[in-house]
Amino acid sequence: MDAFRAEPPPPLSRRQSMWRYGFAVVCGAGFWTAAFYDSGTWDFRPFLAVDLLIGVVSIVLMRWRRRYPLAVALVVGAVGGIADAAAGAVVVTAVSLATRRKWQEIVPVAVVNVVASVVYFEIQPGRAQLPISLLVTAVFVGAIITAGMYVGARRDLLATLQERADRAEREQGQRVAQAQLTERARIAREMHDALGHRLSLVALHAGALEYCRNLSDDEVAEAAAVTRQSAHRALDELHDILGVLRTLETDAPPERPQPTLVDLPALVHEARGSGTKIRLHNRIDDLGTAPDALGRSAYRMIQESLTNARKHAPDTAVDVTLDGRPGGQLTLEVRNPLRLGAPAGAPPGSGLGLLGLTERAELIGGRLEHTRSDGDFVVRAWLPWPA
Repeated sequence: MDAFRAEPPPPLSRRQSMWRYGFAVVCGAGFWTAAFYDSGTWDFRPFLAVDLLIGVVSIVLMRWRRRYPLAVALVVGAVGGIADAAAGAVVVTAVSLATRRKWQEIVPVAVVNVVASVVYFEIQPGRAQLPISLLVTAVFVGAIITAGMYVGARRDLLATLQERADRAEREQGQRVAQAQLTERARIAREMHDALGHRLSLVALHAGALEYCRNLSDDEVAEAAAVTRQSAHRALDELHDILGVLRTLETDAPPERPQPTLVDLPALVHEARGSGTKIRLHNRIDDLGTAPDALGRSAYRMIQESLTNARKHAPDTAVDVTLDGRPGGQLTLEVRNPLRLGAPAGAPPGSGLGLLGLTERAELIGGRLEHTRSDGDFVVRAWLPWPA
């Protein structure tokens, strides 16, 4: 039985199923009524009762035509040669099987239907001669097989189009989700790099006010002024980043120009003003020649490295080295002595700063590493510099 069994296509709706059963009943009833009148009398003859019974059984067998299409089509097609009432069921089962468009199933069913139709014409009195009945039968069987194959092809086409539409919708949803994740990661990096730098200055000077009891009034006022200025700048950075969040386009640039290597001297001056000892070794003649994406990434890497040095190794000298040229690569190195243990009042670290810097470098095709060398903590980056 497994040879006759098939995986059924998607189930029909109630309306579609009732339409097929209705066609089989009406068609079978029409042929049976015609045969009844052809009998020449209104007496309910025994052979008409058997004919009607076979027709009912054929319609009942239609229930399994989608699970066992070949077996049902063969049985119903065979009995159609002796039962007028089974004519509608013959058409429905043959069309249903032809929708599968498998010639190894279509050919036997077509042969059985042709033979059964010829037998039907031959056993009926006053019917056409054999060549004519054979021609009519071949045309009829060919028509229902063609109709079934057309229905199957159209059904497969609609299924393919629906699958493509579903796949396109899924891919679009995945692209939107990926764009959202990318944008969230970008905003997270901006918030970490920008706000982390400002807030580390606030924490540093607030810690100095808390733990240093012998400060003069001028030193206290200076530390408080730096704290206030850093807090105001952190608020400005926060407002700018929130403006990015309100932007409708996920790939839109931030609302204000982001810092690049041109702004590096101002960053160094600000860090020196907060008490950080920085030695800048710049071997690039014009910092403005670096592309914005490259300059922004390098700026954020240096900014985050200075923030980490201020957190974990205050009162140490930080060496920042820049080198590179267009058509090659930009190399940067930030080096500071190691300190064992966190100083008192140091702000807690998130542990995501170096990870974010590595992601920044990889996004523009570069690489970044951080190592411990000769008692120093060293951050090195190699970033491609287009010609």
